[in-house]
Amino acid sequence: MVTETTPGPAKIAGVEVRSIDYVPLNERHGKVWSQGPLWFMSNAQIATLAVGTLSAFAGGNLVWSLIAIIAGVLVGTFFMAFHSAQGPQLGLPQMIQSRPQFGYMGALLVWAFAYLQYAGFNIFNTILAGNALNTTVHGSAKVWIVVATVLAAVIALVGYDLIHGVERWLTIGFLVIFGVLTVTVLTLSYPAGSFDLGGFKATPFLVQFGAVAGYQISWAIYVSDYSRYLPPGVTVRKTFFWTYWGSALGAIWLMCLGAALASWAGEKFDTIASLNSAGDHFFSGFGAIALIFSTLGLISVTALNMYGGSLTLISAIDSFSMVRPTVMVRIITIAITAALSVVPALLIGENFLTNFEDFLLLVLYLFIPWTAVNLVDYYIVRRGHYAIAEIFNPHGLYGRWGWRGITAYVLGFAVMLPFFSTSKYTGFVANALNGADISLFIGLPVAGILYYVFARSIDVAGETVIATTEQTELEKVAMHHERPEDVR
Repeated sequence: MVTETTPGPAKIAGVEVRSIDYVPLNERHGKVWSQGPLWFMSNAQIATLAVGTLSAFAGGNLVWSLIAIIAGVLVGTFFMAFHSAQGPQLGLPQMIQSRPQFGYMGALLVWAFAYLQYAGFNIFNTILAGNALNTTVHGSAKVWIVVATVLAAVIALVGYDLIHGVERWLTIGFLVIFGVLTVTVLTLSYPAGSFDLGGFKATPFLVQFGAVAGYQISWAIYVSDYSRYLPPGVTVRKTFFWTYWGSALGAIWLMCLGAALASWAGEKFDTIASLNSAGDHFFSGFGAIALIFSTLGLISVTALNMYGGSLTLISAIDSFSMVRPTVMVRIITIAITAALSVVPALLIGENFLTNFEDFLLLVLYLFIPWTAVNLVDYYIVRRGHYAIAEIFNPHGLYGRWGWRGITAYVLGFAVMLPFFSTSKYTGFVANALNGADISLFIGLPVAGILYYVFARSIDVAGETVIATTEQTELEKVAMHHERPEDVR
């Protein structure tokens, strides 16, 4: 049993203490609508804008680019929003929730891929921020990359509540500045055939659809990190609703804006220069205002990635040596996460931007089978009933290696290989389809169905009894800032 002591604070000097540990009910707070501006603004930044340009460079016209973007967003966001709804119900960050499917050690498989994603997106985000500030206020782009990284690290360190607050305020500024910018972009002249519905080309359409869906699915690996402090009474439906439409509207807006700018600028398109030039059509200097504001959005989303990356790194370390959640642990892991993105950003610079499309597709490929396994387990197999203390027990109920999740993941990924279409590798089916990539529609159902079949042997009723029995003690342990596996 846990010794009776005075419960510790959730924060020290305003800095969040909790990391991968369970959030007890007495620390739950916030309103479910806060998920709307958080995920709207997370997508409403120029890294998202760049994702909307891919079809134009692959030879697609503007109208079919817009259709591919909207379709890809509506499909990809569906999955990430269902992951968000897990947060209030479990009170846990996203990646630690993979242990029931993949095992205490087996979850390292997806955590490694998740950490790669955090680093990759932060490299891209900080390079864009550095270039934007170099274009507008001048100075060395590399210095601005460091400044952006440091600011993002500070926001990530203070934690959950500051991240939510920053995104709410930025949303207000975005609606004003990018509202004006969007109206200005709508007045630009576009090439002949831009809105010809008869100009459909399958390959550019599927390239754009796949990248957009992958970008939205990529949020799934940490989306419940930012809903886990909400009270469980907010319901799955409301959490899904606010996350889905917040993220979807932000993504559709910025990606469509990117598609329009790419169509307008043609071969001369450059994310920073084209946005600056388009903004100046309103009045000279407005493009610079939009770019400077855009860097705030890039810094805020970099903070989200550092926060999620820190949680993933702590989860990985915990698999080898149990980690007590402290402020110092958060400081160290955020610093490591920041360093692993800022150093490559300074060294490789613009070269990374040219490979961003391949990086987006890699993210899509790696997380399609994971999202299928995780969602099938949560919503269909175990129906949200987890013995949370056992998630932190290396010899507990869920085992060290979850053969069901690992097997479904590996096979789901394997069947996608013939359908991959990137500049580095194209599968034989994708070649037969002239480069069209439909791997999303293969890997998702295969991984999900396989896991459902494998999971039929799980004693769900027995696990539910254990979860119910441990719940009261779990709350007591969490309030005293002890680890969940201290439940006896």
